[in-house]
Amino acid sequence: MDIQTEKIELAKLLLNTNDPEIIQSIKKILKKETSPDFWDELNAEQKQEIKDARKEIENGNYTDYEMFISKHK
Repeated sequence: MDIQTEKIELAKLLLNTNDPEIIQSIKKILKKETSPDFWDELNAEQKQEIKDARKEIENGNYTDYEMFISKHK
């Protein structure tokens, strides 16, 4: 079954239900799928910290995971 057929079948099922809980559950799932990128939810300070961390990594200023763990065992 192709995706368009699946979508039509789901639409039919949705149109035939009168259960508000099912409708709300489907709505919640679909909203979650179309939610904005997490980046849009970060504040300016958080975004800058991530940008700074990326620059440090690009410049080789980071500690390898295995080295970090070995120091803390």
